[in-house]
Amino acid sequence: MKKYITYLTAALLAVNFTACSDFLDKEVDLALGPEDVFNKFENTRGQLANIYTYLPDAFGGYGDEQFLGASRDCMTDNAISFWNVHRYHGVLSGSYSAVNHWFAEYFWDRNAKAIRTANTFLTYAKESVIKNKETNDDDNRLYDRYVAEARLLRAIFHFDWVYYFGDIPVLGEDEEGKPIIFDYTNTAAMNQPRTKAAEALQWIADECDKVKDVLPFRYKQEELNWGRVNGAAAYALKARALLYKASPLNNPTNDKSWWKAAADAATAFISKNSQQTNPYRLYTTKDNDPKQNYYQCFVSTPHLNNEYILSRSEWTTNVIERLLTPCGFTGQANAVGRTNPTQNLVDSYETINGKPIDQDASYDPQNPYANRDPRLEQTILHHGSVWGDPVQEEEREVDVTYGSGKDYKALHGGTVTGYYCKKFLNKMSFKSPTNFVHACPIFRYAEILLNAAEAINEAEGPENAYKYVNEVRARVGMPAYSGMSQEQLRERIRNERRIELCFEDQRFGDERRWKLFEGKNAGSEQNQPRYQQVYNLYGVQVNPNSSTVYTYTFSDLYRSRAFTSPKNYYFPIPDAEIKRLPNLKQNPGWELTTSSDAEETPSEEGTKE
Repeated sequence: MKKYITYLTAALLAVNFTACSDFLDKEVDLALGPEDVFNKFENTRGQLANIYTYLPDAFGGYGDEQFLGASRDCMTDNAISFWNVHRYHGVLSGSYSAVNHWFAEYFWDRNAKAIRTANTFLTYAKESVIKNKETNDDDNRLYDRYVAEARLLRAIFHFDWVYYFGDIPVLGEDEEGKPIIFDYTNTAAMNQPRTKAAEALQWIADECDKVKDVLPFRYKQEELNWGRVNGAAAYALKARALLYKASPLNNPTNDKSWWKAAADAATAFISKNSQQTNPYRLYTTKDNDPKQNYYQCFVSTPHLNNEYILSRSEWTTNVIERLLTPCGFTGQANAVGRTNPTQNLVDSYETINGKPIDQDASYDPQNPYANRDPRLEQTILHHGSVWGDPVQEEEREVDVTYGSGKDYKALHGGTVTGYYCKKFLNKMSFKSPTNFVHACPIFRYAEILLNAAEAINEAEGPENAYKYVNEVRARVGMPAYSGMSQEQLRERIRNERRIELCFEDQRFGDERRWKLFEGKNAGSEQNQPRYQQVYNLYGVQVNPNSSTVYTYTFSDLYRSRAFTSPKNYYFPIPDAEIKRLPNLKQNPGWELTTSSDAEETPSEEGTKE
């Protein structure tokens, strides 16, 4: 594969990163030059730690409370952000262009810088400084492992690039086998076409093969190495990359061999994992309580449980508690509840009988949360949910009664759908706020099982796929799937991914790789169940003093979202990059037609429809 070069400033970027890992706590001063860094072991180690600061993080949106402050699922049909100045609204409403697209600029620049940082390490790191001795601990053949870590991190950044932009420059090694450290002053060298997404995803998978058995599958001392990539992360990335390659967006001819490769990659992880003395597994409480297993996975020392394969960072904070808790909880701090799950997502949770709600006569829309998949109560706060710190006597029922409920709306927050996000949320006292440990997974074992189920079903049909999706369902006591056609199981696996992986930055990619928007629009899909609609966004209204307590309607903020095919399958390449390097070519639909477009200023406010 020909390697391409892209623009990036020569400066390395320091990113705020909260970590307590012994390994990742050793970042180096980025003002130092290569000789100062790579001639000293501690500085070399610190430069490797710097690469980790660029890892993708589903909590990233919470870092800017004013303009993000909500889950990135708010760019999908899973949720809406309460505050209409949030940048997510520009994606939902289609109000961005190539000159003012905040996310395009952020993800393009960030991943380019990350790749350059990794390639700088791969170029200058010295075996003579790091040493490469055989040992019995986690630092066995340390130079080989450091190089493998940098290569794997580089592959992760390439995947993140493909995720948002499709075709990308592949920045591995040049024709002489040297890592590409791009020189932004060399315009001729940089002005190259991008590599097709499917080809780039294969390159990522191949990179994983080069390092997956160099790194330990799991570290022996995980408390000292949490957040550090390992062999399991390489196996996981390969499985994800090949799944995306095989999906309809990148596989228009539905080449079954691509699905087979994705299936083999996922089952290779499972096979390798089964050989470990301490394998990854689905998290369960000590008493294996299906009503707590899922929720506790994300709040009980999450980065150290056996389901997390890789997490971006550890946060010891109450930011998430303040931003997600229903707005009626106040005291020394005020809750704002900015991530509001949609009725679309709520309706996607099956009944306890294992049926979609529109296919089970026992479902009562006036008692909608009874007898549902236990993950609903463990993921979403609804009217009547019990929440709050009991020690400080703050525990009460959530009240989203229209117009007057404590949690309906407030000056500083509220819900536009009738729901709040519970996942990742601890019961913090707002009278006496404290901090909690948070970590959001990049890879977790449940995804591996669902990757295997999806790829096997597409490659060969349901028979050998059931066991993997059923293992995920069994954790919460949901009935096993059986006796389905390939098409039926496809829909159930997609639904399972939606609820199992919600608020982990998965839905944005899943909606697109499956091409869920094709063949319908906001008007035509209204005859479908809400959980199958992707254009129209719904909420619930709780009516006081009415026999019809629950009324289901379009959300308070959006009746429908904007989506134009093929434009909105990817973000635009920032216009400044296209002007500098026209051979990159703009993603379809994002081309600018007038010179005045270049003078637009970024808009923070989305359009209310």
